Amino acid sequence: MPDHAVRPASRNKAHVLVIEDSRSLSSILCHRFEHELGYQVTHCATVKSFEAAIATDVFDIAVVDLNLPDSYDGQVLDQVVALNVPAVVFTADFNRDMRERLLERGVADYLIKDNERAIDMVVESIDRILSNRNVGVLVVDDVASARAMLVDLLRVQKFQVYDAATGAEALTVLADNPHIELVITDYHMPDMNGYELTRRIRRQHHSDRLRIIGISSSSDRLLSASFLKAGANDFVYRPYVVEELQCRIQHNIETLSQLRQLRYAAFSDYLTGLRNRRYFFDEGPAQVASVRARAEPCSIAMLDIDHFKKLNDSYGHEVGDRVLKAVAGRLSVMLDGTGHMLARLGGEEFSVLLLGLDASAAAAFCESLREDIAQMRVALDDSELGVTVSIGVAEIAEHESFSNYLNAADQLLYMAKGLGRNRVYSENMLVSG
Repeated sequence: MPDHAVRPASRNKAHVLVIEDSRSLSSILCHRFEHELGYQVTHCATVKSFEAAIATDVFDIAVVDLNLPDSYDGQVLDQVVALNVPAVVFTADFNRDMRERLLERGVADYLIKDNERAIDMVVESIDRILSNRNVGVLVVDDVASARAMLVDLLRVQKFQVYDAATGAEALTVLADNPHIELVITDYHMPDMNGYELTRRIRRQHHSDRLRIIGISSSSDRLLSASFLKAGANDFVYRPYVVEELQCRIQHNIETLSQLRQLRYAAFSDYLTGLRNRRYFFDEGPAQVASVRARAEPCSIAMLDIDHFKKLNDSYGHEVGDRVLKAVAGRLSVMLDGTGHMLARLGGEEFSVLLLGLDASAAAAFCESLREDIAQMRVALDDSELGVTVSIGVAEIAEHESFSNYLNAADQLLYMAKGLGRNRVYSENMLVSG
């Protein structure tokens, strides 16, 4: 089952708590979180200021120094963990006993200050853990205790975690949750072994979209080679070192991210610089599945520039292209930092996947887009040109194909045009009217 405790806030809107009594370290960390990554940051130098902060704010992640002026026993870490806030411990004192205590307390990561790259490593760790909240991971193991141990480890890293006790169950979970990017599977299972499960997964999911890590307590040293030949990307023998397994997991996730960036380069619209239709259909279903797994609302909007053919016929395609780029630029500015997905589908049509918004909220948001574009003027050689758009908004409420969601929004766009254009029409209006 998915981990519903994960908050859906986008990475650049995350609220980071920095608990550190060193003025120089805290200043550098706060500056980098705010100016490089765009996070909201709250700094606390004492337990007293920390307790005041948590009384009024909610935090997505915390950097924790164990020794503060009013606490030398690390009690603040226990308070952070009790709030279900992932903690990255940043400490000057470290030994094996401390490592065991930190892992037992469920910290997301620990880093030592005596390192020339210490600050960089903290910033990277925070950014990595926040990005994990959008990543689905499936654990497959028929032994409940072993499965629970892996699930707990992943949840500390704030992944969206699913689990299955059999290969057949795992295949069902994958089919229902296309946003899953990593499968960690045991070898010995009652219905099919890890090799067979890996082979079946690879028939549907290529390695550039989904990674597989085999895991086993077997003493057979050839097991790893067999797993890799079956299509796995990595293998770990039990008993594993927690940090090693975390690194292997993260390396596989980072590889997927790098591959995704290469795909994105091919998914850009040549004229406007927005994402194109291929990208929208490639990434949209996973985004919808991720939001629905958290039981949050989601809507989709279709946007069309009014009378665009007439504009092209009257002013020429060069002006038409200028209008397309102007509308795309305005939409990009208005959607920047919202977490919503914008794409040009072709011609004068754009679409927006509105994550976290039901039909009513999505219609209100699209109305602000429509009003803003209506106020825009596109410069011509000796005059200015006004532009309006029509928008159809449909809520994604049932489990259907992504094309069906888009078709519903397209039908509502058609109704907006039929009612005179330059307006937003949603299914709420359809019900009420």
